[in-house]
Amino acid sequence: MTETHTVHTDTDTLIRVLEAAETMPGAARLRTRSYQLLRLPPGGTVVDVGCGTARAVAELAEHGARAIGVDLDPTMLAAARRRFPDIDVRAADATVLPLGDGQAHGYRADKVYHVLPDPHAALADARRVLVPGGRIVLLGQDWDTIVIDSDQPDLTRRIVHARADTIPHPRIARAYRNLLLDAGFHDVDVEVHTAVFTDATMLPIVVGHASAAHRTGAVSGEEAENWVNEQTRRAQNERLLIAVPMFLASATR
Repeated sequence: MTETHTVHTDTDTLIRVLEAAETMPGAARLRTRSYQLLRLPPGGTVVDVGCGTARAVAELAEHGARAIGVDLDPTMLAAARRRFPDIDVRAADATVLPLGDGQAHGYRADKVYHVLPDPHAALADARRVLVPGGRIVLLGQDWDTIVIDSDQPDLTRRIVHARADTIPHPRIARAYRNLLLDAGFHDVDVEVHTAVFTDATMLPIVVGHASAAHRTGAVSGEEAENWVNEQTRRAQNERLLIAVPMFLASATR
C-alpha cells in the first residue's frame, strides 16, 4: 500500500466518522448554538474555517447567510462539493483567507485550531477579515480530558494522554478565551458542552487513540490490542461511552 493511498484511506474513514457524528442530536444542537453566537445580520457574510465536508456552510446558507467554507484538504473539499453542490467552498489557508479586509460579519472555526501550525496568525487574519463589531466563534475539544469508560483506567489514561501528545495543540480549546483577548477581541465568552458518544460508529476514534499511543511507545502492542478488544466488546453490547468536553468561545471584533 502506498503512502498516498494510506492518506486517502485515513481521510475517507475520517469523513465517514465525521458524517456519523454530525448527525447526532447533540452535535446538531452545538452547531445551532454556534450559529446563534455569530449574531449574523440578514444576508451577512460568514467564513467557516476548516469547513471539512461543509455541513455548517450548507446550514448557514440555508439560514440566509452568504456562507464561505475554506479548507486545505482537497479530499474534504471534494466531499463537500458532492454533498452540497450549490455551496461556496474554497481551498485556502487559515492564515491567508480569501476575503478582503472587513468583508465578513462572522467567522467560525470548528475543531480546527488544534491542528493549525500558527493559531495566533490565524486569529490575526480572522480579525483582518471581520468588520468592526463582527463576531468570531471557536469550537473545539480538549484532547487531554476525553473520558472513555474502561475496565482498565490506568491504561486508558495513558492512551488518552499519549494520543493528545501527538496533536500540535491538544489543549488549545481551554485557551480560547486568552487567545481571543490577546488578539484584541472583546466581549469574550466561553461555554463548555459535553459530547457523549455511545454508538459503535465511534470505534475508529478509539482504534486511532490506541494506534497513536502504540506508535509513541506509551503502550505495548499487546496492551493496545487488549484495550481495543475491550472497547469493541463494549460497543457490541451497547456499553461504549466516550465523553468529550467541547469548548465554545465567542467574541466581538
